[in-house]
Amino acid sequence: MSGVFFLQQLLNGLSFGALLFLIASGFTLIFGLMRISNLAHGAFYLVGAYTAVVTVAATHNFWLGLGAGAVVAAVIGFGLERGLLRRVRGKEMPEVLLTVGVLFVIADVVLWIFGGDPKSVNSGNGAPSGALVIGEFTYPQYRLFIIGVTLVIGTALFLAQRYSKFGAIVRAGVDNREAASALGINIDRVFTWVFVVGAALAGIAGAIGSGLLSLSPTSGTEMLLYAMVVVIVGGLGSITGAAVGAVLIGLIDAFTKVLFPEFAYFTIFAPMGLILVFRPQGLFGRAA
Repeated sequence: MSGVFFLQQLLNGLSFGALLFLIASGFTLIFGLMRISNLAHGAFYLVGAYTAVVTVAATHNFWLGLGAGAVVAAVIGFGLERGLLRRVRGKEMPEVLLTVGVLFVIADVVLWIFGGDPKSVNSGNGAPSGALVIGEFTYPQYRLFIIGVTLVIGTALFLAQRYSKFGAIVRAGVDNREAASALGINIDRVFTWVFVVGAALAGIAGAIGSGLLSLSPTSGTEMLLYAMVVVIVGGLGSITGAAVGAVLIGLIDAFTKVLFPEFAYFTIFAPMGLILVFRPQGLFGRAA
């Protein structure tokens, strides 16, 4: 394995892992605070992606597409949390069935409107395009852009969770929702904001990912499966765990697809199985 090949696959894994982190971070925050396995999270990715495709095609501005994808996903997340999930809060099976149903409905609506042909965002409309060339090393600038954007968002999430007042409230709600409510914290409002932020992160992932990965009505389900693996490996409710899990799964996916393509899915889901057996709370999660 040459040094150039190794570096290319390393960056491929990091760029894919960056997308997974954007999805998984919102998913793990929602579960950590609300104890909801939000299987509609893949729908937010799908909505963000297709919104970006339409917006960029109409305006020829990638950044408008990115913002529109985040906003539309956040609005749908707000409506889902306020309009539907509040009615079944605390009922695990209805929550799971409801969010799965929302995922399927949105996927079918997307199929009805856009058809099943693969689509993508033209990332040249304001986003980096072309290749970075350093000697024998050549690499797409857009993948480096994804890594950079995710580093900025991840750092902002980490600082907000650790040092902001809202982050302290979220941490208190994750540790003990009843005690936080007794202290006068409006947990319902915090629930809503966390849900909206998680949906917006998935929408951003969809908008960015639509310039990298082939986009179809089934993309939301596929990315949700990867995100769930990341969350299980990293630990529910942990942003650090989501980051580490995303990097691990991204690197495993990149190197396995090149070296052992017939074992691509096995090498991704096998670590998840081992984690569930030997450390069910994940690498950075805490036992209930």
